Amino acid sequence: MSESDIPSAYVREKRSPAPSREELRARIPGWGVDLDPADRPSNPKLLHAPDTGARWDFPERQPEHRPRERSIEHAFVTPVFGTAQPLKGASGAIRRLAYARFSEGRLAHWMLLVVGDRVDAVEHHLRSFATLRPDVPATGVRTELTHGGLASRRGRVDARHHVLDPLVVGGPWLVAAGAAVVGVRRLVRAARR
Repeated sequence: MSESDIPSAYVREKRSPAPSREELRARIPGWGVDLDPADRPSNPKLLHAPDTGARWDFPERQPEHRPRERSIEHAFVTPVFGTAQPLKGASGAIRRLAYARFSEGRLAHWMLLVVGDRVDAVEHHLRSFATLRPDVPATGVRTELTHGGLASRRGRVDARHHVLDPLVVGGPWLVAAGAAVVGVRRLVRAARR
């Protein structure tokens, strides 16, 4: 491909000036119909209403008792913001990093937020083991055997996938339990030496 074949959108200096409004209007039917505000159907809505009932130019700001995460594109958080789920633990640190380092237009920002959500789920599972009612993996194996679960699957299109359900849901729990047993055994052996 020669240099003259490269579209001007991909080069630093444009080779030809942009067409004027008149040229575009002559070439493209209907181009620029909304340039004149009087021709816009929404024009009255765009005008400033003389009395909206608001007695402020900028709303009163909610006090920020602890620093809130905000995108680096914005100078400050919105006047009112939620405080119900403050960031904490490793997941909070990951989310703070996403907001502090990366723009919302970057994939890294959103991937860090997804990772933060996954870490938050793991933190809650681990925290549940310290309570009297820990999380139980919902494999449905017991229900399959006691409440006619296998009979209810007859004739369903996805029946061949049901064999994998206990493995997909319960497998990570079994792997985590096995890793915990191996870790405890190694600690006990190390303590005996």
